[in-house]
Amino acid sequence: MNINSNVTVPVGNNFDLLRVLFAGVVFLVHAYVLSGSLMLRPLAVFLSSEIAVKSFFVLSGFLIFMSYENSSSLGSYFSKRARRIYPAYFTVVMLCAMLGAFFTQVSVADYFSVAWLKYIFANLLFLNFINPDLPGLFSTTPMNAVNGALWTLKIEVMFYLCVPLFVFWMRKFGRWQVLIGLYAASLCYRVLVEAWGATGSLIYQELLRQLPGQLVYFIVGAALYYNLDRFRLHWRWLLGLAILILLVRHQLPVSWLEPMALGVVVIYAACIFPWLGNVGKYGDFSYGIYIVHFPILQVLIQYGLFDRSPVIAFITATVIVLSISYLSWHFVEKRFLRKSSHYVEVNK
Repeated sequence: MNINSNVTVPVGNNFDLLRVLFAGVVFLVHAYVLSGSLMLRPLAVFLSSEIAVKSFFVLSGFLIFMSYENSSSLGSYFSKRARRIYPAYFTVVMLCAMLGAFFTQVSVADYFSVAWLKYIFANLLFLNFINPDLPGLFSTTPMNAVNGALWTLKIEVMFYLCVPLFVFWMRKFGRWQVLIGLYAASLCYRVLVEAWGATGSLIYQELLRQLPGQLVYFIVGAALYYNLDRFRLHWRWLLGLAILILLVRHQLPVSWLEPMALGVVVIYAACIFPWLGNVGKYGDFSYGIYIVHFPILQVLIQYGLFDRSPVIAFITATVIVLSISYLSWHFVEKRFLRKSSHYVEVNK
């Protein structure tokens, strides 16, 4: 299956560090957005969860295509992806469903209802948008969703399923033809949805967040993976141009180049910027941070901790999120990975 063995990713790369940083940014911004605490407002002023999520998709495009090309078979590829993402995801969904009984505003009998079963069924299938709430849980918070961060996981899984098809098309019709075609198709979708969204309907915001709209970032990551050696040769002027595009994208009609510019910056930081050390030495906590922070913040908000003392609540949330992420890695995620997995190797 490996038709791209000439692509060499440096061992000393910053992928693990970037994943932790992006997950941390999403957590920090959500701390302000969900709590509404003015003291935490600088977190959303200086950080962007939107850029962090887009950057996650760029990294996914790079790493998932690499995973597919380096897999011995289709079964091996899907096994690696399932082992990495589903055990922790399943655990978080089920823990939220079970522990929610201690925090719900309704009786236990009303909590463990058909709605509870629908939540489990929908969320275990990555259909979070169908049933984001549990009976009486977080009903007094500004946002009632149990775990609003999980919407990206559905898109990730769909990317995993699409990669074999995309690679098949690339082998049949040409790599650049397919990559450019997918990039253009995703951009067209975004332009159309944004135009329709000018009417003010929230449904268009949701449509923009779905796979066709996010595909453009995934494809940029894939293109940079396949052309990493060329990128190394020309990174200076490409990085300078990318930064310029990101600076002027709101003033000039270059928004269609924004995904490429962001991708160049992200992959430069991952593969070309000097190695910043083995961040994954004690575990890869990025996934845990991402999938557990939302319900933890919701619990603290429901009981008014952010209203009484935003600083203490924020510190408490951080400690709990990091602690559960540590436990998730060592007692759930790591146990399902193969010994040859990168995530296990860097943890030695």
